[in-house]
Amino acid sequence: MPAEVSIITTIYNGEKWLNQYFESVYTQTYHGLLELSIYNDGSTDNSKSIIESWTTKLKTRDINLILFGHTGLPRGVGHGKNVAVRQSSGKYLCFLDADDEMNECRIEKQLQAAKSFPNTIVGCRFHRLPADSTRRYTQWANNLSHKQLYTQAYTSHGPTVVMPTWFCRRAIFDNVGGFDEGGKGVPEDLIFFYNHLEIGGELYRLDADLMMYRYHTDATTFSVDRKTIWMLRIEFLEKQVLSHWREFTIWNAGKQGRRFFRSLSTENQKKVCMFCDVDTRKINKGSYIYENSQEIPKPRVPIFHFTQAKTPIIICVKLDLTDGVFEENLKSLKLIEGVDYFHFN
Repeated sequence: MPAEVSIITTIYNGEKWLNQYFESVYTQTYHGLLELSIYNDGSTDNSKSIIESWTTKLKTRDINLILFGHTGLPRGVGHGKNVAVRQSSGKYLCFLDADDEMNECRIEKQLQAAKSFPNTIVGCRFHRLPADSTRRYTQWANNLSHKQLYTQAYTSHGPTVVMPTWFCRRAIFDNVGGFDEGGKGVPEDLIFFYNHLEIGGELYRLDADLMMYRYHTDATTFSVDRKTIWMLRIEFLEKQVLSHWREFTIWNAGKQGRRFFRSLSTENQKKVCMFCDVDTRKINKGSYIYENSQEIPKPRVPIFHFTQAKTPIIICVKLDLTDGVFEENLKSLKLIEGVDYFHFN
């Protein structure tokens, strides 16, 4: 009989965390049909032996372990997740990284939410170990409103529903077509996330801390190409937002704002009616000229004080870095996020 829930995991040299990982699976309060589908992506440590040592104990909880792997070079997280999903049988998929741990009621609570919202990637709040290792990121992800799960999907933080917390129906994986298998350096989670949204997929985050999301320098996050992420964000913003605007303002006449302008398509560069800022030195320059442009004449964009900004606005200023000054400036304009402005920071 097919499982109701399949836990999906890719492992590469995870021996130092695997016993805690398995313990968090074993102690789940969920008592339905559960299977654990693992792809061992060429581990060279003791991971395989540890996995096999848990087989008997898992059976005492009627948890079926499916293990597939190889001994060659790692093929990447996207490939591993695809294999682990396709070898599993569950109607629902619970993603769990080998270096993370679940709260004992994670599956029970997220399954209930996934049943209520069938076209939805369901996430949850989380905490980091070591504590406060990514304070700003954790605070941002855990406190987004439901609306902001969509409106802040273009920021540098990545998916607004954080990948290690994903839980969804198998049909969502099938509709997207699985994860990108480009290997090291490819943000397979962000690509899947954007594809899901582009075909009308929905998002939901439980306001309960159900995950320990471990921070360490061996995490695959650190191998992702930042330039690739930047261009994916630009392309998705152009499709989903800028294509519907006749003109817009860029908030930040500094390095990030100018880089954002240069990254846009020529069509969208022509829609930029101004930059805005608080820095009088930048404002007094009067305009930004894109000297390396192939356009003739070269694009020249005026720079104004933020109080003169014309909506809609793309904001290229990072949050929570100015002791609240930027946030107060934005609040003073009485604008609506997702209508008058979007964050790209």
